[in-house]
Amino acid sequence: MFSKRSIRRRFLFQLIVASAALVVLFSSFLYLFIKQSIYDEKQTELITRAQNISTSKSLTTLQQRDADPLSELKIDLITLQQHEGSLEFSEITNKDQTTTLTLIYPFDFEHSTYLKVSRDITATKLLLQKILKSIFIINAFGFIVIIIYAIAFSKMLIAPVSALTRRLANMNEHLLRPIKVDQLPEEFEPLGETLNRLMGRIQNFVKYQKELFIGTAHELKTPLAVIKLKNQVTLIKKRSAEEYIEAIRITNQSVDEMNKIVSDILNIGRQEGAQLEMPTEADIIQILKKWEGDFALLTHSENKILKTHFEPESFTAVLQVTLLNQILQNFLQNAMKFTPEGKSIIFQSYLNNTDIIIEVIDEGCGVDETVDLFAPFKRQGNKSGAGLGLFLAKSAAEAIGAGISITNRTDGIDGTVAKLILPAKLYCLLPQRK
Repeated sequence: MFSKRSIRRRFLFQLIVASAALVVLFSSFLYLFIKQSIYDEKQTELITRAQNISTSKSLTTLQQRDADPLSELKIDLITLQQHEGSLEFSEITNKDQTTTLTLIYPFDFEHSTYLKVSRDITATKLLLQKILKSIFIINAFGFIVIIIYAIAFSKMLIAPVSALTRRLANMNEHLLRPIKVDQLPEEFEPLGETLNRLMGRIQNFVKYQKELFIGTAHELKTPLAVIKLKNQVTLIKKRSAEEYIEAIRITNQSVDEMNKIVSDILNIGRQEGAQLEMPTEADIIQILKKWEGDFALLTHSENKILKTHFEPESFTAVLQVTLLNQILQNFLQNAMKFTPEGKSIIFQSYLNNTDIIIEVIDEGCGVDETVDLFAPFKRQGNKSGAGLGLFLAKSAAEAIGAGISITNRTDGIDGTVAKLILPAKLYCLLPQRK
């Protein structure tokens, strides 16, 4: 019914063991309590009787042995040479399987005589045995009820998970529908919300994959058509050497464009491999300063200004550094591409509460914020490119658990703000150096 790894199986096994131990302990304590209460009552009765006789000294005028049939007590006067004088109870099982409770009570210390008060408690013993049997029968019935309830309760607990499993098993990447979280038990709402977010990411992935395949075919088809057309025109009639050189040059340009597209597609494959890399501890600020050094020379060569400001002094993170570098490279390359000569690029980081924000701000033409900029082959502005850079940056950011956004500047200057948010729950702030 249950596998060895079943939580329900372990729950039922532990419950059975705990319930069985509880039944045994409860039955034993209850029986001992009832038995002790009855015995205390019988002993009190014997003591009271012996005290009355000892006080009145009534046995001095009677025979050595006497019986009291009304109270079912048997009273004897015995002589003991050595006795401490304390009360002594004993329970004796006779040959006829009857049981007698006997009390030795001091009567006359001068003559070393004692009262031996006895009572047949065979009926009491039989009653206690019936009580013990009844206790175990009732508790065994309760134990069975607990097990049945536990089975039903465990089934009720796993019912939402089973329903989610059946729901997800009947879905495919084309028919992903969100789970109605409000119909789930309160404890399963976080699981439902997580599954909905996961399905949303799967839908976006499938959507982007389709756009990627369609866009790749379209982007490769155009330069191939240009190459074929130029070759056909070239073959129609003889041309001069300069014209052949020009035709080859145009063909090479088309080949370069296709190589760029193929290179971007290969980067997607490399990025998927980078997502499988083991995260390592790295100082984010030191990585930013490395990129600052690399792009300072490029901006200077293109007559552009790179302004940097990094806070805090140090910030350690555990993540795939390759993916972070891909994001930063894309941000800086886009800023370089769209910023005119003589304009500035701001490369900065700062803390927002405990999250670290990395921004690259350019003075380009801005973006259309109504368009999904992170979809494959989406281009902005009049610059060349396959339109896969932001798609790669978005995928890398999701892989390291970061947030990413591209918005227009709001300070009255044309340009965009590329922002990367590294959440504090994944990273920790290092003490500042003195």
